Amino acid sequence: MQNLRPLPLGLFWLALALSWSVGILGRGYWTPDEPREADISWRMSWQAEKAVPLLAGEAFCEKPPLAYWLAGAAIGVLGADAWAARLPNLLYALATALAVGLLGRRSAGPIAGLVAAAAISTFLLSYQVEIWLATDAPLLATVAVALLGLYTGFYAEGSGERLRGYSCMHAALALGFLSKSAAAWMVPVLTIAALVVWEKRWRELLRWELYAGLGLQAAAILTWVREVYVGADGAAHLKVFFWNNLVGRFAHVEAPQDLQYAAAHRNSPGKYFIELPLYLWPWTLLVMAAARHAWGQRHRTIEQQRPVRFALAAFGPSLGVLSVAATARNIYLAPALPGLALLLGWWVRDVASAPDRWDRRALRGTSLMLLLAVLVVAAAGALIGRDSWDVMHARFEFVAVVSLGLASAAACAISAWRDAGRGLMLRGLFWLLLAYCALLVAPASQIYAQVDAWQDLPAIGRAIGRDAAGRSVVLFAPDETTRAFIDMYSQTPVELIPGPITAMSTERLRARLAANPLALVVTQLPGRSQSRTLRELERRLGLERSPPTQSFDSAPLPAWAAELQLRIAHLYALPNGRRYAVLDLGAASASR
Repeated sequence: MQNLRPLPLGLFWLALALSWSVGILGRGYWTPDEPREADISWRMSWQAEKAVPLLAGEAFCEKPPLAYWLAGAAIGVLGADAWAARLPNLLYALATALAVGLLGRRSAGPIAGLVAAAAISTFLLSYQVEIWLATDAPLLATVAVALLGLYTGFYAEGSGERLRGYSCMHAALALGFLSKSAAAWMVPVLTIAALVVWEKRWRELLRWELYAGLGLQAAAILTWVREVYVGADGAAHLKVFFWNNLVGRFAHVEAPQDLQYAAAHRNSPGKYFIELPLYLWPWTLLVMAAARHAWGQRHRTIEQQRPVRFALAAFGPSLGVLSVAATARNIYLAPALPGLALLLGWWVRDVASAPDRWDRRALRGTSLMLLLAVLVVAAAGALIGRDSWDVMHARFEFVAVVSLGLASAAACAISAWRDAGRGLMLRGLFWLLLAYCALLVAPASQIYAQVDAWQDLPAIGRAIGRDAAGRSVVLFAPDETTRAFIDMYSQTPVELIPGPITAMSTERLRARLAANPLALVVTQLPGRSQSRTLRELERRLGLERSPPTQSFDSAPLPAWAAELQLRIAHLYALPNGRRYAVLDLGAASASR
């Protein structure tokens, strides 16, 4: 059997670390959600009461505060830049990789551990979660640690080991609950239930060691609940935390319109199954090969099947529950991905010395997909480079770094193809990992820098703050992103008139302007501006929209604004991004 010594493990961890660092530290705040999470974290860095997160000064009771505490602590020390707020994500990513790697090593050996750690770090969905400023990154990390503890406890040979394993699980779930409420319980609870039924180990549910660690969860969770309850509107906040935002994600509940979480991100039959190949990219074919191999080995002994059973128990039931929930987002499935990472690790361990033709074909197919990805990234780099060429400060660096990354990725993918043909599974997989990480590091670092210009909401926020100097501001029908960046960057008190835009909200704005004719009205304009390059590309591909997308420096006055006799005082538009207007009752039309 191949062993790990010929593989440079230092390069393995370096490749993962660079991939995390570029995605986490190498870009600004991007929509959706990150500007909102940034504002909440920024406020958490200085607000006195820290039990309830605040969005633009108002209680935000969708998630408990642990992720905001850590991001806020980093902001308090290092400033409000995106890299500082996301710095804890490096810890979450490392904890996830180590926990899943140790789970694979404990259940199926060192090869399985290495492959499982690589898989959970690079599945497209889990990578997205790890680099995004949100509560899902700590949730994934804590669930991964909880699964490691669960495996240790469930298959322990003695009471002491069982107690340590289950206590580790409970400690991790306590932190997971403080990250994203009871969603942290779903995967571990369904995993142990599935294992008990599958292996008919009913006595496991009666072991005292399984419940001894509940005190850890109770102490952490109830302490936070008490702090929320004794604060202002504590009972109402707890209802939103535990009823509207938790139960309301799975079923319709009676609540005000802005708390109807089941109305957003509606689920559809088979959504997760249809999108699963994308979640697992670029290792989709390898996971399919692992599933085929597991089916072929289903007659092995219980001891030999243990890693497969645990992997399927960690993934399958959660996929089933989420498939019938009222709401669906891809990130909801991320905590179940350690199961598929473990399955992939077990498969590589099992076939490394004698892969059959389907195993080799899966490896070669993945090589082809990564070569195709090289072409896609090259096209994206060329398009973005042309779009930003006139304002780009480091043109040579952009071209050189992107070209080097593409060439490296292509060379590694070709090496993987060659080794797959020779039956060298481990070496082939190692080349594939390096190819993928080369794309995530070199081209991505340059593309991110250009996309930041499309997402530069802080610049708009600061500009609006300058416009509003000495004048009152009305924020009309904003979404959470708008409220967040105006609060964080304009440093201007605003009066909020919430959406949607209706006759009632328009009349509220009319009354406000009648009381203060000098007030400024800030509103997001519909649609998105587009740069000349993308408009030209749409035209050539026959994708031009009707009516045409607005250019960067033009926008029609909304009908409700014309009705109130408002005029555009300033227009702010991001290239290929959002557009905002500052309106007043007497300013001459101008644009910036």
